[in-house]
Amino acid sequence: MKKIVLLLTAFLLIAPVKLKADEGMWFLMFIERLNQRDMEKMGLQLTAEEIYSINNHSLKDAIVQFDGGCTAEIISNQGLVLTNHHCGYDKIANLSTPEDDILTNGFWAKDKETERPAKGLSVRFFVRMDDVTKRIMSVVNDKMTEGEREKLINQEIAKIQAENDGDGRYTVSVKSFFQGNEYYYFVYEDYNDVRLVGTPPNSIGKFGGDTDNWEWPRHTGDFSMFRVYTDKNGNPAEYSATNVPMKPKHALPVSIAGIKEGDFSMILGYPGRTNRWMPAQGVEQNIKFAYPAWVEGSKLGMDVMKKHMSNDDAVRLNYASKYAGVANYWKNRQGMIDALNQHQTVATKTAAEKEFQKWANKKENKAKYGDVISDINAFYAATNTKARHDNYLMTMLRTSAMAATPYRLSGGMEAYAMGDEKKRKEMHDDFIAYVNEMYDGQNEALEKEMLAKQLMLYAAKSEGYAIAPYIEVLKKDYNGDFNKYVEEAFKQSVFANKERVLAFIENPKGVTISKDPLLKLSVAIMEQYRAKSDELAKLEDKYQKAYRLFVDGVVKSNPTGKYYPDANSTLRLTYGTVKGLPRGEKVNDAKENWYTTLKGTVAKHVPGDEEFDVPTKLIELEKTRDYGMYADKEGHLPVNFLTNHDITGGNSGSPVLNGKGELIGLAFDGNIEAMAGDVIYDPALQRTINVDIRYVLFVIDKFADAKHLIEEMNIVRK
Repeated sequence: MKKIVLLLTAFLLIAPVKLKADEGMWFLMFIERLNQRDMEKMGLQLTAEEIYSINNHSLKDAIVQFDGGCTAEIISNQGLVLTNHHCGYDKIANLSTPEDDILTNGFWAKDKETERPAKGLSVRFFVRMDDVTKRIMSVVNDKMTEGEREKLINQEIAKIQAENDGDGRYTVSVKSFFQGNEYYYFVYEDYNDVRLVGTPPNSIGKFGGDTDNWEWPRHTGDFSMFRVYTDKNGNPAEYSATNVPMKPKHALPVSIAGIKEGDFSMILGYPGRTNRWMPAQGVEQNIKFAYPAWVEGSKLGMDVMKKHMSNDDAVRLNYASKYAGVANYWKNRQGMIDALNQHQTVATKTAAEKEFQKWANKKENKAKYGDVISDINAFYAATNTKARHDNYLMTMLRTSAMAATPYRLSGGMEAYAMGDEKKRKEMHDDFIAYVNEMYDGQNEALEKEMLAKQLMLYAAKSEGYAIAPYIEVLKKDYNGDFNKYVEEAFKQSVFANKERVLAFIENPKGVTISKDPLLKLSVAIMEQYRAKSDELAKLEDKYQKAYRLFVDGVVKSNPTGKYYPDANSTLRLTYGTVKGLPRGEKVNDAKENWYTTLKGTVAKHVPGDEEFDVPTKLIELEKTRDYGMYADKEGHLPVNFLTNHDITGGNSGSPVLNGKGELIGLAFDGNIEAMAGDVIYDPALQRTINVDIRYVLFVIDKFADAKHLIEEMNIVRK
C-alpha cells in the first residue's frame, strides 16, 4: 500500500519523471518528443512519422472510431474492419430475428453481395490535430466568470471549426484538456456505409457472459468484422447498392508469428473517459453516494429486463444490447467502489492535496491558488446527496424508455397537432419514421414493470435531496403504489405504445398532449434531472475555476514534468509489454498466467448454460487439435493474453500492435483488480485483456470456414 501511496502522490504533485513507461494515454502528435526514446528501448521499430503523419500514410490511418463509442482497425486493402463483438453487439442484434438469429448462431457473408448493411453505423477516420491553446486563451482573462469564459471560448471554437471543415467534408472537434488549460482541434472524416461481414456465435463472442466480465483468466472470442464502403470515387457516401469497398490509406498487417511475455506492444484507440486528476472529495462522492445508487438502479433494471428476455426470443434480441450495456457498467461501478476503497484513494489524494496547499500558500501563489482546495471541497460537500439522487434518476433514464420518450416526442406532437393541414403533411412521413425509431423493439409489459419499479426505488432511496415534486405528489396520492399509477397512466396515455402515437398522427383532434399522464411524468423527470438552483450554479462556477486552477497549479509546481491529459474520446497511444499477473484463486489452464488456451475454454464448458456452453464444433477442433497455422510453438491454440497497457472504456476493439506495427491482438477488457484505473494507475495490477489475433483467425478459418476473409488480409508468419 505504501508503494501505491507514494506513486499517486508523485503523480498529483507532479513528479512525472517517475511515471512508469506503461502509464499514460498519449497524443500522437507528441510521440517523437515525449515517448519515442522510451518506446525504442522497449522494442519499437517504427519512427514517429510512421505512427502519425499528416502528409504521408501512417498507422493512424488504419484506426477508426467505431459507432461513436468503440475503436476498430482496417485490416485489408478492401476496407475490412475488425472490432470487438460487444462493440458490434447492438447492430448484430438489430440484424437478428427469432427466425434468423445471427446474434446467437453467428453469421459469415459468403461474398460482398451477402454482407448486411448495418443501419445507423458509421466509422470515423482521424485526419489531423493541432494545438489552439494560445488562440483560445487570448479571448479570455482571469476576471471573467466561468460562464463568460465559456461563451467566448465557444465562439472561438465555432470559428476554428468553420476554418478547418474543408467546406463541409470534415467533422471538426475542438476539445479542452487539463481541465480547460489547453485546447486542441481534431479533424475527422466519417463514413456511413458500413456492413456486417461476420460475427462468431454469442457462445464465442460473449463466452463467459457477466460471470467472467472484468475477470482473468478469460476465454472470450470478443470480435466481429465489418466493411467500409465508399462511392465509386472513394468518397464517403450514404448506403447505395452501387457503392464499392473502401481502398484505405493503410491496412494493418496481421502477425501470427507469436508473442511472449516481455514483448513490446502498443495500443492505438479512442479511450472514453478517465478522471486521474479528480480531487479527493470527488472520489469520496462517487464511492459513497453516486456509484452505490448507480449499482442499485442498474441491478434493478437488469433483473426486470432478464425476466422478460428469458420468456420471449423477440424481447431477448430487442433488449440484448441495452442489457449488456447496463450490466457492464453495473459490474464496473461496483468494482470501482471496492478498488478505490481498497487502495485508500481518498486518503492518498487528500494527503497530496495538503502538499499542494503548502505550495499554494506561498506568498507568490496565495492570491491565485490559496482557495482552490477549499472551493473544490465546498462544492462536493454541497452536492453529495444530489449526486446520489441524480444517479437514481440517471439509471431510470438508462433502463426505462418511458422515462424519456414522451418528453422527446412531445414537442413534435404539439407542433403537429397545432399545425394546419399543409404543416402536418410536411411533417407526416418524417414524424412517423421518428416514432417508429423511438418505439422500435419496445415491449410494453417490460416497460410498465421497469417504470414502476424504478419510480419506487427513486422515491424511496433519494434521501437528503428532494425528489421531483410531481413524483412526490404521485407517491402520496397512490400511497407509494407506483404499480397502480403506471397501470392507470398506460391506459390513459397516448405515449403508451407505438400504435397509439401513430393513431394520434393520423387524427390529432381532441387530444391535449400537455395533460397526458406519461408526458407529465417524463417532463418531471427530465426537469428534475437538469435542475440547478442559483446557489448551486454559483458553487459550480467557483468549482470549475478552482479545478482548472488546481491542475494549472500542479503543472506550474513542476514545469519540467511529462504530462498526459485525461481521456476524452480522442485518439491516443498507450504502450508497454505483454505481462501477466500472479496466479489468483481462479486457476488458469496455461503454463504461465499471461495467456489462456482453447483447452481452457473447453474445460469451462457447461452444456446448455447461457454463459459457458461451448459450440460442439469448437470442442471437436480442440479434441483433434486441428489448429492449422494458428497454434503457438508448444502446439496450443492461444485465446486471450494480458498486457500492461493503460486503457479505459472506448478502447474496446483497439488494435494491440507489436514493435513493427503488426496486429497481434484486440483489446476488449480490463481486470477487476485494477478497476480503479480510471482514477489511479497501479503498475502492479493494471492489465488489459486481449483476444489473441491467432484465435480470431482460427475462428474465421477453421470454425466458420470463411477462408476468403483470411486470404484478404496480409498475414505475417515471421
